[in-house]
Amino acid sequence: MTSARTRGRMLDRLREQGIKDAMVLAAMGSVPRHLFVDEALQSRAYEDTPLPIGFGQTISSPYIVARMTELARNHRSLNRVLEVGAGCGYQSAVLAQVAKEVVGMERIASLVGKTRQRLRDLRFHNVKLKHGDGMNGLAESAPYDAIVVAAAFDAVPESLKQQLADGGRLVMPLGAQDHQTLLVVERMGEQFREDRLEPVRFVPLLPGVD
Repeated sequence: MTSARTRGRMLDRLREQGIKDAMVLAAMGSVPRHLFVDEALQSRAYEDTPLPIGFGQTISSPYIVARMTELARNHRSLNRVLEVGAGCGYQSAVLAQVAKEVVGMERIASLVGKTRQRLRDLRFHNVKLKHGDGMNGLAESAPYDAIVVAAAFDAVPESLKQQLADGGRLVMPLGAQDHQTLLVVERMGEQFREDRLEPVRFVPLLPGVD
């Protein structure tokens, strides 16, 4: 389940699903997804499906992680990236392969401790994990070349848009739980362009911290 052949099949599937960015594909191949889920689920780690990680949260499918990373990168060199809803840290680890620095926000304290230790053990030293409410982003570390949100909003938060660098991209699911669309917001000076892409399904982003 953790062999190079298993990961190779995942990469072949991602290419078939339209992922083209060689750097993103290399990142997906190098991050050991099975180490981000409970041992009982490790045999399913490279299937194209979300998996539970506890606390009502999930690890997104490999395709969604690759797709959001590819959209965030957009063939650019990324300096600092913000991830809202870091969860188990898998998306953070993939982003860490394509950006100089990743700042992850997670509202559930118990997840933060486990994820911080996991990332440290796997030597992802360019990921900084913060416990806090990610709905308003993290202005103290802005601006960001990309912001990736791993939970759904009903509307695009103005605070996240304002934390984008010029040319930066916000990638997030937009909408209610039964009708969500993957959205890309690109900043061009003080203007913002929105592109709505394919249907997706994420847990809702909740306010506050636990």
